[in-house]
Order: sequence, then C-alpha cells, then structure tokens
Amino acid sequence: MNIKNAQQEVDHWIKTHGVRYFNELTNMAQLTEEVGEVARIIARRYGEQSEKESDKDKDLGEELADVVFVVLCLANQTGIDLQEAFDRKMDKKTRRDHDRHHNNEKLQ
Repeated sequence: MNIKNAQQEVDHWIKTHGVRYFNELTNMAQLTEEVGEVARIIARRYGEQSEKESDKDKDLGEELADVVFVVLCLANQTGIDLQEAFDRKMDKKTRRDHDRHHNNEKLQ
C-alpha cells in the first residue's frame, strides 16, 4: 500500500466508523501521546531502563501504526498529499545527505 492509498483508507475509516476527525490540536496531542508510547517501549526494551512486567506484552508495531494513523489523519485534515511530500523529502535527502553520510567517520 502506498501513502496515498493509506490516506484514503484512513479517510474512509473516519467517515465510516468515526463521527469526524478530531480537530488538529487534538490530533497533535494524540500524536504526542502515541509517540510517547513508542518511546516507552523502546526505552525499556532496547534502552537501559528495565521493562515492567505490564509492558512486556506491548506491541511496538501496533504503537508505530498508531503514530502513522494519526499522522495520516493530520495530513488528510490539512490537505497534505503525504505521498507527494514524502517523495519530495526523499529526493531532497538523497541529494543533500548521500556524501555527508558516506563521509561521516562516526558511521564507518
């Protein structure tokens, strides 16, 4: 599935199962909350914090998908074609960062 299709699927879900999109500020708060849940899993599972027993069943993939869902909602409600924006960003990063990363001694 490409990003454009994902945006359409989220929009369809909102119109079919939701009442409406939350406003942009509410969705920004939701995004912050979801990113926090991802951070908690990574800090405990891959970082130096110990993982609580209650966190061991948390699904990182599901939490990342929550982040993507809210990002797609924000793109939809602000009129952003995220596929186009992502393609532009990848082109820019490719041109800007190719030599920079290959020449970074810290990455060798």
